[in-house]
Amino acid sequence: MIDKFSLWTVILALGFGSFLLRFVFIGLVGNRSLPVWLLRHLRYTAVAVLPALIAPLVLWPPATGGQIDPPRLMAALAATVVAWKTRSVIGSVLAGGGALYLGFWLMG
Repeated sequence: MIDKFSLWTVILALGFGSFLLRFVFIGLVGNRSLPVWLLRHLRYTAVAVLPALIAPLVLWPPATGGQIDPPRLMAALAATVVAWKTRSVIGSVLAGGGALYLGFWLMG
């Protein structure tokens, strides 16, 4: 176990670092317009981050000890198809969730 002083030091340092990162964008750059090239690159942030967060949970799910299972693959496929066809975030989340629970129900 970590001692209380080290724990609180890490918590405060991370809190200060998080505040500093937000302040740079909101406090210092908030009233200024950003360059066009930067805005063009920032549009792809969500497109790059979301698959990086979701892919490990589908391919190496902690719930199964890192083994791929059909319900999660079916849910990822359903969410991807609905997102591609409809461009609806809520529709793809609902389709993926529904397919996941349907897969769990069918697999027992």
